[in-house]
Amino acid sequence: MEIRTATHLDAEEGSLVLRRSIEELCHQDHGGDPAIIAGWIGNKTAAMWRAWVDQEATELYVATEAGRVLAVGMMDTKGEIMLNYVSPDARLRGISKALLGHMEGEARRLGVNECSLHSTKTARRFYQSAGYRCREDGSGDGDSMIKSLVS
Repeated sequence: MEIRTATHLDAEEGSLVLRRSIEELCHQDHGGDPAIIAGWIGNKTAAMWRAWVDQEATELYVATEAGRVLAVGMMDTKGEIMLNYVSPDARLRGISKALLGHMEGEARRLGVNECSLHSTKTARRFYQSAGYRCREDGSGDGDSMIKSLVS
């Protein structure tokens, strides 16, 4: 498996991974409701992917194997993890964990002291096992999590 910066060439396959992950793996969050799913995946298109690639304040990553996109992650320059989705065909192989670790490493390289994210219900235990905790300062909505990157 390789983790690398995404390109425009990944747009079709990467946006499909995002949509499939949401539709097939995030049932705890959307309950199969077509309206909720449609709202969630509405911007997970090849055109939006290319816009994300072109943004300077974010970095889009893909985890690939044998030329196939297995997972997608996105982080901004302040250390906010904005995307971390795995293909249903590749789940439970440690790919999301590796992608998260890669983004945390990039945040450290940028001099960021903590990463933050908004977790789905589906992913909450995953993030807790990776050292994230719910915000305790009252600024979160229950899904807002942080992790210190300082040892």
